[in-house]
Amino acid sequence: MKCLSTRYSAFCLAGLLALSPAFSRAQTALADHELYRPGFHFSPKEKWMNDPNGLVRFDGVYHLFFQYYPGDIVWGPMHWGHATSRDLVHWQQQAIALYPDSLGYIFSGSAVVDSTNSSGLGARGKIPLVAVFTHHNPEGEKRHDNNYQNQSLAYSLDKGATWTKYAGNPVLKNPGITDFRDPSVSWYAKGRKWVMALATKDRITFYSSTDLRNWTKESEFGAGLGSHGGVWECPNLFPLVRMEHEHEKVYWVLLVSNNPGGPNSGSGTQYFIGQWDGHVFKPMDNEVRWIDYGPDDYAGVTWNNTGRRRVFIGWMSNWDYANTLPTATWRNAMTVPRNLFLEQSGSKLYVASRPSPEVYTLAKRKVELRRLMVDSTSNLTNLLGLQKDTAGRYILEVHGPADESVDFVFSNAAGEKLVFGYNPIKQEYWLDRSASGRTDFHSGFGGVYTAPRVSDAGDVDLEFVMDRSSLEVFADNGMTVMTSVFFSQQPLTKVR
Repeated sequence: MKCLSTRYSAFCLAGLLALSPAFSRAQTALADHELYRPGFHFSPKEKWMNDPNGLVRFDGVYHLFFQYYPGDIVWGPMHWGHATSRDLVHWQQQAIALYPDSLGYIFSGSAVVDSTNSSGLGARGKIPLVAVFTHHNPEGEKRHDNNYQNQSLAYSLDKGATWTKYAGNPVLKNPGITDFRDPSVSWYAKGRKWVMALATKDRITFYSSTDLRNWTKESEFGAGLGSHGGVWECPNLFPLVRMEHEHEKVYWVLLVSNNPGGPNSGSGTQYFIGQWDGHVFKPMDNEVRWIDYGPDDYAGVTWNNTGRRRVFIGWMSNWDYANTLPTATWRNAMTVPRNLFLEQSGSKLYVASRPSPEVYTLAKRKVELRRLMVDSTSNLTNLLGLQKDTAGRYILEVHGPADESVDFVFSNAAGEKLVFGYNPIKQEYWLDRSASGRTDFHSGFGGVYTAPRVSDAGDVDLEFVMDRSSLEVFADNGMTVMTSVFFSQQPLTKVR
């Protein structure tokens, strides 16, 4: 969509989608009546949630496992919670999948479809789903042992409904590394083997296996590379295909979460683009790239068994304040699912992301205003009928020149506001939530956050995804992304 522009214009409006909640009837009722509850982002019915785990698609069902503590709304002994969906947006929370046991808490990991029964865990012709996770021994941690985290297996023969822990756990024992966790496992077809990316303190260690039970070390990556503001965790290695000179070229992407050390304080997720030969990961360069520059997207990983499509979801929070957010019965939500792809700016490649197409199916009303000039006097609320039946849940798309500054003020009748802006001199996007509502639970929550504009395109395109207490901004076809939660007493249904 192209808009007319003059030297006096600021931005022009492409359109708005008013989104309906995407949960079951009971969860929709929670979203409509519980303060801060999102409408189309997954959040647990109650209690604490953090990292997404074990993302796998099987028999048409997307499985979202997650770090879960059913005893409180603050972090505690970790379980694997479980939710399922056929379309990535309508989620049903299921029974807890994995409970702590004598080997420890159930920390982060991944899940795979073992279609050839290489593990030998299948039975009666049933294909096993195999979860690979970290057993975290809290007693060993208290003793300051250096081997209290080990990798273990669980399997399901009923399409993920129930899980049995492998009798031979752990399958990968700790050689003496205090942070030895978060296995990301996938099938490497060219080498006919399973590959594991494991967070090992300040680097990623790669292992391989033919049966998911016996693992061989391949290589290490990361010493002196990337951002090292904190411990590395939650890796994810996967290929992305890009068309170059009318031919497909495969690149490999390695996600690495970093806590602390994020781009705007606290936790964040960096990524590397390079090549993987089945043994060693070689990055294209050592430039630090972030999958999301906002304060609230961490530990994100992608689904296994989705073909060439790569779908990402992250934990929409930050370890700086995750335990103190002002929610009453539940704590923390996930980002919207996002399709990942490669985009080029100048001579450099970036991993871009956009809301997965399934998100747009939630639209119950669409407004599109073409060639409409807006400036500081424009009230987008009235132009779009924004307050009508949105409850603070909408997607707003805008387009404008990259040589002019602009601020978008999202507000309500109580005067609470969240401001997103673009500075053409600094080539920078910024987000200010200092007046967005409750900020008293953490001294740094109400700050200003910035992100670089990496696109070299002549115009700026912005997509705002608003869901009651969160804003996700996808700039320049998703080359720069910023995610933020906020806690206004009323939905932000006014825009200027």
